[in-house]
Amino acid sequence: MSIIYLIIIGAAAGFLATRLMRVEADTITTIAIGIFGALIGGLILRFILVVGGLLAGLVGAVLGAALLIWLYQTYIARR
Repeated sequence: MSIIYLIIIGAAAGFLATRLMRVEADTITTIAIGIFGALIGGLILRFILVVGGLLAGLVGAVLGAALLIWLYQTYIARR
């Protein structure tokens, strides 16, 4: 369903982009530019979000481990 959504949004985005950039193109070219732009942009954004999510998980894991090490050294290892 998300690819169909990107195609529909891409057609509208192509129309808006050609108007904003003042490009004179026929309807088919305008729609094609928008669809391919939406597909490429959607895939790149998803990739960035996945990589960002993985990095955020790694940072969270390191911070959690550091907190546990600090707690261990502060309260358990001193006995």
